[in-house]
Amino acid sequence: MEFPADLWTKVLSIMEKDMTSVTIKTWFDDIEPIALEETRLILYTPSNFKRECIIARYLPALQKALYELFSAELEVVILGEGELEQTSQKSGDSFLAGTEEYTFERFVVGSSNKFAHAAALSVAENPAKSYNPLFLYGESGLGKTHLLYAIAHTIHKKFPDFRIVYIKGDAFTNELIHAIREGRNQEFREKFRSADIFLMDDVQFIAGRESSQEEMFHTFNTLYEAKRQIVFTADRPPKEMLRLDDRLKTRFEWGLPVDIQPPDYETRVAIIKTKAIRRGLNLPAPVQQSIAETITSNVRQS
Repeated sequence: MEFPADLWTKVLSIMEKDMTSVTIKTWFDDIEPIALEETRLILYTPSNFKRECIIARYLPALQKALYELFSAELEVVILGEGELEQTSQKSGDSFLAGTEEYTFERFVVGSSNKFAHAAALSVAENPAKSYNPLFLYGESGLGKTHLLYAIAHTIHKKFPDFRIVYIKGDAFTNELIHAIREGRNQEFREKFRSADIFLMDDVQFIAGRESSQEEMFHTFNTLYEAKRQIVFTADRPPKEMLRLDDRLKTRFEWGLPVDIQPPDYETRVAIIKTKAIRRGLNLPAPVQQSIAETITSNVRQS
């Protein structure tokens, strides 16, 4: 998973207890957090000299701050000049860490999501040969992200050499801003346009953002022409994204847009039963029914 900028800010704040703000700025100002995996944090600096100095002088302080924040010992990997692209190609599936429950086997199928499940499974088993792009849309908490991860898990097992890139719409914009600021536009483009499988969650967040839409337009064209699988999720269909460029609306609808509706009562009961079993809970039938009657839309709340 990505390491959010606000968490990195907290790490630096904790480190200021052991060193001056001048030291922090001198050695960590251009550090970029790349990914937080289950047991390690991956950082990047464009300066190999800074990389060596941080490892030699400040690694204990960095690990101490991480332990204070996460209550766990994390390995710190610092990438230097020329290592970022190589690592991203090898670790393209690292976002799957901690998402083992989001598989097709654990997705409760009902009348409201049967078509979306079938389409996602088809894409996972035959990337870029059935529906491309696949566009899943619906309200929050209905299983869109679950299906996105399920696609990734299945493809990763069937095609281990495939490079899978997952990103949220707002993170795409943030990475672009960062790339523009640091003059790394080409690196940004290669990261997404070299993907075998491109998955974007909450694509609605790029609507109205001119540069993000421009980059997405060219990224989409490159991937589509290369017959690479593209999957989007959103809270509404493309035609209802009023601030989305018309050319992107058209492309998003080239494949298969699929609506996921709130689950019916029977599906909600099935979801509650499944969650209870996995958590080792013994919920009486009346309790299950009461919860199903109370929570009617966002299944994450159950």
